[in-house]
Amino acid sequence: MKIVLASCNRNKFLEMKDAFAEVGAELLFGGDLENFPEVEETGSTYEENAMLKAAAWSSATGLPSLADDSGLEVDALGGAPGVHSARIIQGTDKDRISWLLKKMDGAENRKARFVSCLVVVFPDLRKPVVCQKYCEGNIAVSPAGKAGFGYDPIFIPLGYSKTFAELGDAIKRKISHRALSIKGIAEMLVPMLEY
Repeated sequence: MKIVLASCNRNKFLEMKDAFAEVGAELLFGGDLENFPEVEETGSTYEENAMLKAAAWSSATGLPSLADDSGLEVDALGGAPGVHSARIIQGTDKDRISWLLKKMDGAENRKARFVSCLVVVFPDLRKPVVCQKYCEGNIAVSPAGKAGFGYDPIFIPLGYSKTFAELGDAIKRKISHRALSIKGIAEMLVPMLEY
C-alpha cells in the first residue's frame, strides 16, 4: 500500500517512513508531488485539522493519505498554544519559543504535554483510521540543545532531565508523541494491508 504524507515537512516524513515500511506500507513524501493542496487548518481539535488535510490530499492524489496535527499544551497557559502551536505568532520556531517562555515567566507549574493525532483517509471512502497519543513532560526555563524542531529545545519529557533537542533523534523517535502515534497507526493499518 502506498500512502501519501499530507505535508511538505521533510522532518515529519523522515520521522515516519520507517515505521510504515516495517508494516509493509510505503510512505510517499507530499513535498515531492506537484499541485498538492493547500489546506487551512480551521478545526478546533487536532483530529479535525488532521482529517481536513488527509481528506484534501487523498481527494487530490487518489491515494490513501496520512495527515498529522500536533501541538504543545502547557498547563500554566490553560492548554495553550494547543492546536495553534505552529502559528500562535508569526515568525520562526525561536520566536514561538521566546513567546511561550515570556508567557510562562515566573510560573511554578511547568507541566506540559505534546499531542500528536494521525489520520489516514482512503479514496474509496472507507472509515478513516485515527490515532492520538501524548508525551508528558515539563517546560524548561531556557532553550537547550540543537536537535529536533519546533518546541523541542524547551520540552523535557517525563523521566528525563534534558530537552528533546538535547536528547537527540534516537531517543525522540522512541518516546515522543509522534513516535507513539506513528507506531499506533502503523499497527492499526496492518489488518488492512493483510486484507
